[in-house]
Formats: sequence, C-alpha cells, structure tokens
Amino acid sequence: MSNKKRILSAALLLIAAAFLLSYAFGREDREKKQLSIIFISKTIDDSDFWTQLIDGARMAAEEYEVKFSVCAPETEDDYVRQNELIEQAILEKPDAIVLTPSSFTETTPMAEKIVENGIRLFLLDSEIDTKVAECMISTDNIKAGRLQGEFVKEILRPDSRIAVVAHVKNSSTAMEREQGLREGLGSDTEKIADVVFCDSNYDKAYQLMLQILAEHPDVDVVVGLNEYSAVGAARAIVDKGLAGKISFVGFDSSLEEIKMLEGGIFRGMVIQNPFKMGYLGVETAVKALNGEKVPDQIDSGSVLITRENMYLDENQEMLFPFKGE
Repeated sequence: MSNKKRILSAALLLIAAAFLLSYAFGREDREKKQLSIIFISKTIDDSDFWTQLIDGARMAAEEYEVKFSVCAPETEDDYVRQNELIEQAILEKPDAIVLTPSSFTETTPMAEKIVENGIRLFLLDSEIDTKVAECMISTDNIKAGRLQGEFVKEILRPDSRIAVVAHVKNSSTAMEREQGLREGLGSDTEKIADVVFCDSNYDKAYQLMLQILAEHPDVDVVVGLNEYSAVGAARAIVDKGLAGKISFVGFDSSLEEIKMLEGGIFRGMVIQNPFKMGYLGVETAVKALNGEKVPDQIDSGSVLITRENMYLDENQEMLFPFKGE
C-alpha cells in the first residue's frame, strides 16, 4: 500500500473515531436524566402563605428545568393522609422529596423511609424529631416568636392578660413560636391566661376566640401564631366590637392581615417570606443533587411589622413579594 493510501486510510479512521465519540457524547447528553422532585406540602389551599410558598417552589422548578409535582392533604394536621402521600411518592422514585411535615413526631417514620429508599430528603417550613434530612429551610420560628413576645411585652399594662391562639398542636412551628413568645415575654409569661389550637382553621379560631372572651373577660392582648389563627381570632374580636380595645399581634402577611394592620385591628405582626422559602427549598435540593455542598439549615427570614414601619421599602418588599425576580 502506498504512503498516500496509508495516510488516507488513517485520516478516514480518525474521522470515523471522532464521529463515533461525538455521537456517543451527544447521545449521553440527550439521555441525561431530568431531575425529578416531588413536593409534599402540609396542605394546598387559598391562604396566602401556602399559595406563595408553592409559587416559589414552582418558580425554582421552572428555572432549573426540574420535573416537579406537588401533593398535599386537605388540612395541615392530617398527618395520616400525608404519610400515605409520602408512601406513594416513594414508589415514584424521584431524585428528591421536599417535605413540609404535618407532625413533629408522626411524620418521622415516613421521613426515615424516604432516606432508606435512597431518595434525597429536604424539609421545608417545619421540622421532625430526628435529623434525617440533608437541609432544613424555614423561618427561625423561635426567633420569630421571640419578636412577638418582645413586642407584646412593650404594650402590656400591669394588669394585662394574654390569650394565645396557635395553629396545629405538636407541629414544630407552633411549638417553636410559642417557645419564642414565652422567651420574649420573660417574667410576663405568667400573664398568659390561655393557649388554644385552631388546627389552622379560620372558623375554629373564630369560635375559640369567642370562648376565650367569655371565659377570660380580662384578656386585653391576643397573639395569633399563624395566618389562620390570627385572622380567625381577629374577625371574632371585630364582630364583638372590641377592635382597638384588645391589642392584637398577628403572624404572617395575608392581604386581610395587612388590611387589619392598616386599620388598627393589629398592633403588629411578624411576617415570614414563604415565596423565598419555597424557592430555596427546590433550589437547595437541585444544588445538592448536582453535587454542591449545601448547609444543613437555612433561615428564610422574619421581621416584625407595625403601622409605623410597614411602608418602609424593605418591609413593602416582604409584604408584597415580587414573583418575577
């Protein structure tokens, strides 16, 4: 074989090899599996908190091009149904599950089962009683409760009595916010006349508030520990003609709560950033799945809002998050 033919054959072999390598790598890229994340929420309803949180999670999923789905029980306290949804999600074998646990204790066995099945677990909003998740993304609820307590302490009279309307008993958020509230109150904790739980139901919070007013007519300060408890209890106070006579400190930032603050029904409220929380939940899961090191705890932030500071630019951004960013 002549040198020219040998050179031509070698060149053709190199071209063929390059083509095969190019095709192989291209095929690998085409067949690269899209990340899949299932978000199991406490509930899906029309409350501003859950709407904003899920919107934030969806936006992150779209930006990172993740296969994404959301499921939840009808009510926040239905850990039995949530555990069933976790079982179903495990069978779908997603790359990760982002979970807002309904119960601090009853959700734990299923959270452990997620990890045992080789699925990455990230907790959002609420904790469980064991450290099996890679990261917890939430409001620092003890700090948020402490903000409430310190503010309440400032507005107390010597003979004041306090009622606390909380949301779901044995949920980490309710326990931690009450702990923070008591820490903020300090020695004035003894002024708490009653603590009730509305199961994140507006109507139940309303009825519980009426019951408190009947049983503790000396109550002149009320603290709500989430949107449902704060709004439901405040509606009862308004209907009884006690708005302005009873000092109310709320939690969360629904449009109704903002109007209550503007109207003087609330003296103040501690607000979270649910949109940011939801976004960070999915973003953190994606980063971890792509091999990045993520912290084991992320605080999505909280701030005390009053009528005096609600119009500051930074507080307006918290009250009305821009979803397009």
